[in-house]
Amino acid sequence: MTFEIDRKDLIEGLGKGLKVIEAFDDDHPRLTASETAALTGLSRTAARRFLLSLCHFGYAATDGKHFWLAPRVLRLGQSYLGAARLPRLVQPFIQRASMQSGETVNMSVLDGHEVVYVARSNPPRYVSIGYQVGVRVPAHVVTPGFAILSTLSDEALDGWIAEHEFASFTSHTITDTATFRANVLGARELGYWMTEQHLDPGLRGIALPLKDRKGECRGAIGMTLQAQAYSSESMVEKLLPLLREAATSLRPLL
Repeated sequence: MTFEIDRKDLIEGLGKGLKVIEAFDDDHPRLTASETAALTGLSRTAARRFLLSLCHFGYAATDGKHFWLAPRVLRLGQSYLGAARLPRLVQPFIQRASMQSGETVNMSVLDGHEVVYVARSNPPRYVSIGYQVGVRVPAHVVTPGFAILSTLSDEALDGWIAEHEFASFTSHTITDTATFRANVLGARELGYWMTEQHLDPGLRGIALPLKDRKGECRGAIGMTLQAQAYSSESMVEKLLPLLREAATSLRPLL
């Protein structure tokens, strides 16, 4: 969603610089100025200037031809995690659910077409399963994606689906848009959802929307588990009540 401001207050260069940073990902860890230009829609000259500026400020490095992000760029995401109220508020509630279940509990939000994990319980055991804070995952392959999208209006959901790239990760990944939409509507009806092996073989998840006192969705809380550890029935019986209790306790505070 775009936050509209007066044109005179807009610093377009800042947006372009951030767009250059976002051009780097798993598929593009190192980029030339020409490749960056192609990914961002900037001219090669402009892309090169932004890349060199990022190097100057310590957010990128270069060998003279290729550019890559430097560790300093992690400060941008860490600033959100350090300053945002929501992850800090959620932490004790997901920690309690974690201790009661013996499983790792996550809180995540939807950022465009990706789920971003912003809070995670401290593992109650040495070996824990789930995504670390800061991890971004395509929303159609993880349970929080279904849970959060289930709170959208039909119009907003259809628009999201039309713009999403349904890449396949396992044989269980849902790539058919009609099937995906039906699953999201199922999550809307139930108030929670479960997925199995959509992203990683052998893992299944359960999640439900986290709503504030006005009924607006602020994210999702859920768990990722070994598929053989729980049946679908036992997840609903043993784990879902703990997630619901955490969400219900949090709602008046959000």
